[in-house]
Amino acid sequence: MSSPYVLVLYYSTHGATRQMAQQIARGIEQAGVEARLRTVPAISTVCESTAADIPDQGALYCSEDDLSQCAGLALGSPTRFGNMAAALKYFIDSTSGIWMSGGLIGKPATVFSSTSSLHGGQETTLISMMLPLLHHGMVISGIPYSETTLLTTQSGGTPYGATHVAGRDNKRALDKDEISLCTSQGKHLALLSKKLSA
Repeated sequence: MSSPYVLVLYYSTHGATRQMAQQIARGIEQAGVEARLRTVPAISTVCESTAADIPDQGALYCSEDDLSQCAGLALGSPTRFGNMAAALKYFIDSTSGIWMSGGLIGKPATVFSSTSSLHGGQETTLISMMLPLLHHGMVISGIPYSETTLLTTQSGGTPYGATHVAGRDNKRALDKDEISLCTSQGKHLALLSKKLSA
């Protein structure tokens, strides 16, 4: 049996959510747990499958086994009208087999998101991503206020999960507060996964 890992599953169009995922993975690794970065392919209106099985660059596409065998999950998406991106929702909607088997019951999960504007729907996106995880029986965790950056950040970050404001052109880099919150969120999730796996 392989060692336990925390899955960092995300979808990213312009790269901001990917950068957040990398920082969350860094926090997971700092807590002594393997972080497994995975993404999902974009979806299109074309009926036949056109996406390659392996992306040209970046994280591998997530498999059902990656999800079902994880010790914890960090789920991230850019905001699309206050919801997660369709590509990530499409993947989550395909996990009914895992749901039927109870494969994720009792495992910790957390969520993160990025938007182009401050009031672009970050919190509703975070909450909407929690709903299918609750149906899976996962234990939802955010960022506790013991992470004092939550009290001082002027950009992204909520107790529901890390957030990032990428700007209108989607080119604003993660600032030090956003990096700190992502790393802390990853570390917190990893420590929870250790406790719940013991």
